[in-house]
Parts: sequence; structure tokens; C-alpha cells
Amino acid sequence: MHIRAAIAAALLSCVAAPSCGQAPAPDVAAAVAAPDRSNGMRELDASRKPAEVLQFLGLKQGDRALDLFGSNAYWGLILARSVGTQGSVDAWEAANFLDAKTKESWDQRHSKIPNLQLIVSPAAAIELPEKTYDFVMFNQDYHDLYWESDEYKFPRMDPKPFIAALYRAMKPGGILGVIDHVANPGGDTRQVAQALHRIDPATVRSDFEAAGFVLEAESPLLRNPADDHKKNVFDPAIRLHTDRIVYRFRKPA
Repeated sequence: MHIRAAIAAALLSCVAAPSCGQAPAPDVAAAVAAPDRSNGMRELDASRKPAEVLQFLGLKQGDRALDLFGSNAYWGLILARSVGTQGSVDAWEAANFLDAKTKESWDQRHSKIPNLQLIVSPAAAIELPEKTYDFVMFNQDYHDLYWESDEYKFPRMDPKPFIAALYRAMKPGGILGVIDHVANPGGDTRQVAQALHRIDPATVRSDFEAAGFVLEAESPLLRNPADDHKKNVFDPAIRLHTDRIVYRFRKPA
């Protein structure tokens, strides 16, 4: 009986404390409250709900994370402090979008937060280390793989090689969070992305599942039924209040 009681007590302690082989949950609230986040970042918090989103996606302390199109550092700063000193964050940016001032600001940021760094490669030929990342954030930018711009020197792309490179870069069992602005179904994906910066959720799901990812869960955290999906996401009438999907994909173990 004493042995059984000891086993039961051990099992209960495993449930009560994040110690039996599982990384503890990160303190995302403290990361969001960090004093070096800009006022512009803080103004986005009410719309993006970073603590709730990362809790849903399952970020863990010690994760090696990737923030795609992350040169603005919004998610990078939160992720870097959340994963802790045993984890790290690479903020990837398309070379087309970078200038000397941004690169300099990232050199300064990395010197202060050593586990956060910027990595750069051409959008149409993304370069990522293989089997490296436990967690990936793809926030409000997947539609850009169907968008193109001479002004921003962003080329017409085929999303498939990009997703394939991302799949290779993730560890088996790794989590991919995809957040994007919802478009009405049935439209031409490229035309809708070009005009509205939106994408049909069915296209997102189809694209990532075709690459081997498994859609594990969807959260209603950022849904907005008042958005009719007809306005450009930068229209003042809907900006920061668009209807957005939050998908949690996983690379099979």
C-alpha cells in the first residue's frame, strides 16, 4: 500500500508541476509588459492578443523559434523573452524589405537580447537551417506569397517551395502558427491578395496540408463577424479589426 501511495503521489506531482519531462509554460504576460517594447507595438496588443495566441499555439520555454517576415520585431521580442535564455528566436525577413537602418537597429537589438537575431534571404529563395525550429510564427503574411510589388521589389512567388523549405526547417513535432486576414471563398487567390491583402482560409489549409503539415486546432480568438471581408485590410474602417484565422499546424513527429 505504501508503494502504491508513493506512486500516486508522484503522478499527482507530475500533473501539478511542469517538471516531469515537460518544459514549463512561458511567462508571456511578462514578455508583453517588457519596458523596451515601443508604443507602436503596445498599440497592437489589443488587436493581436499575443499572450492568448501564444498560449493557444503552445509555445514553451526553451523552444527554438522562427518569426517569419519578422523584421518589425513585434513577435520576436515577445518570443525571445518567453522562450528564455535556453531558447532562441530567429526573425526571418525577405532581403527585398530590408534597408541599412533596419539592419543597424537589429545589430543593436541583438547586442541587448542575445537570443534574438535577424536572418535574411531572398523571399523567392528562402534559406533556413534544416530540422532546427520547435515553433514558427507566420503572422498576417502568408497572403504575401500570392502578392507581388514592383514598388517594394517583391517578386511574384510560388508558395510551394517556400512552404517546403519551412517544413524542412522544422523539427518533427514542431508547431506552426498561421494567422491571416480572412477573404471570402471563391475568389482568385492572387487577385484577392493583391487587392485586399486577404486569403481564403481553405487555401491556407490546403497549401500547408499539401506540404505535409497537419492542422491540429483553430482558435476563434481573432475572429470578427462584423468584417464582411470586402475591404482592404489597411482601410481605416477595418484596420486592426479584421476577421483573422488562427491555425495551429504541426509537423508530424
